[in-house]
Amino acid sequence: MTVPAEAEAGDGTAGPGGRTDHTAGPGGRTDHTAGPGGRTDHTAGPGGRTDHTAGPGGRTDGTAGGGSGTTPRRALLELVVGVAAIVALAVATGHLDLLVVVASLVLMVMVHELGHLLAAKHEHMKVTEYFLGFGPRLWSFRRGETEYGVKALPLGGYVKIPGMTNLEEVDPADEPRTYRQQPFHARLLVAVAGSAMHFLMAFVLLWSLFTFVGTPSATQVAIEGTASVGGQPGPAARAGLRAGDVVVSVDGTRVGGNASVLTTAVHDHAGSPIHLVVERGGVRRAVTVVPDNGRTAAEAGVALPPGTRPFGVIGVSIGAPLETVAPLPAVGRSVTSIGTLTAASVSGVTSLFSPSAIGQRFQQVASAKAAAKAAANGTRVESIVGAVNTAAQAFHAGVGDLIAFLVAVNLFIGVFNLFPMLPLDGGHVAIAVYERVRSFRRRTAYHADVAKLMPLTWLMLAFLGVLFATSLANDLLHPLPNPFG
Repeated sequence: MTVPAEAEAGDGTAGPGGRTDHTAGPGGRTDHTAGPGGRTDHTAGPGGRTDHTAGPGGRTDGTAGGGSGTTPRRALLELVVGVAAIVALAVATGHLDLLVVVASLVLMVMVHELGHLLAAKHEHMKVTEYFLGFGPRLWSFRRGETEYGVKALPLGGYVKIPGMTNLEEVDPADEPRTYRQQPFHARLLVAVAGSAMHFLMAFVLLWSLFTFVGTPSATQVAIEGTASVGGQPGPAARAGLRAGDVVVSVDGTRVGGNASVLTTAVHDHAGSPIHLVVERGGVRRAVTVVPDNGRTAAEAGVALPPGTRPFGVIGVSIGAPLETVAPLPAVGRSVTSIGTLTAASVSGVTSLFSPSAIGQRFQQVASAKAAAKAAANGTRVESIVGAVNTAAQAFHAGVGDLIAFLVAVNLFIGVFNLFPMLPLDGGHVAIAVYERVRSFRRRTAYHADVAKLMPLTWLMLAFLGVLFATSLANDLLHPLPNPFG
């Protein structure tokens, strides 16, 4: 499963004017945008100040904007009421799934930014802001030199660390605590902290899945439910089979995780009894079932083979029961799974940048057949719209499917974010490594001139723009089928 760049990418480039604050875009992408004059503050005042200017209310002391009469307590109350209203509306309109998915993705973005925040503070860098959303402040508070809060448009989040590149103008008093003045290990830690949080989230999700939810067993087949046959209770229901029964053997043949042992026996014994041993609540029971002939008594959803030969049906759905593991073994299984999924994510990210893949994305927009083929072979990129839709489908399929989807998203974003190009976090990693090598050779501190990288940065931004546009158009024109059935 692939997720597009707009889902989230931590970066650190400057725009035309050079300002490089650390923000997150609508899909969770963390970038460093540029403003006039290479500033690191919100906006520049007439006198060229480098302080934080205020939202609509004009406050910079950590209280809420929105008007001179708004107090922090009232702003917080209004925020809580607003969130409660959104939740109530989602429940009333049957969109709780969408609310849960969006909240999960926003949390993912904010945990990414929290990684940068904690790493920067650990290395004694100055951090001025940590916000959910963009636009006017709804509510905020200040702890020390950092302002925390919520803004009006919950389309992502950001953390602001002054001096991410040499293009920023910083108050000389703050220069010793800027990102660019820190030793190599500190800059590297801050740069990779965002992606590290995605791997940590993936680990916690996988451990919870293995420990509390369970994953489909590879060694068992279970009855998931019974169905009618010919408009009447089917043979399975009449014989007393129940949802949750684990099929141990069929006519003396052990089933294990091979469902075909049961299905073949049923199909080949229309009108003749088959003898099952099932396990229910830890107790084994013998059950005899006589399949009906599906050619004369149809079972909904069962496709009959061509010909006239009798075809047995018993009115049952089967699957693999969920198995949980103890907390300690779940740690090892989680680490192994992360390794496997990370390798798949690396392969997926690498394929994104191939010239053929770029051309194929335009073909997918123009052709529903090409889009369906890409979805079938796993090379189709989903936009944030497609990812939210798929996550909502996973929500309905079950908590295990939703967790698995969020694990895949986290790992893909974590890998993609480390691609060694600005405006991604991996670009900052590459610059830090390059500066370290140059400093070692020169035996003096060396600072890379990010201005020289701007052509490549704009090229990368153009690529991300094309990726966003084509994946969004693809999801709108050719929505993916529900992968969870």
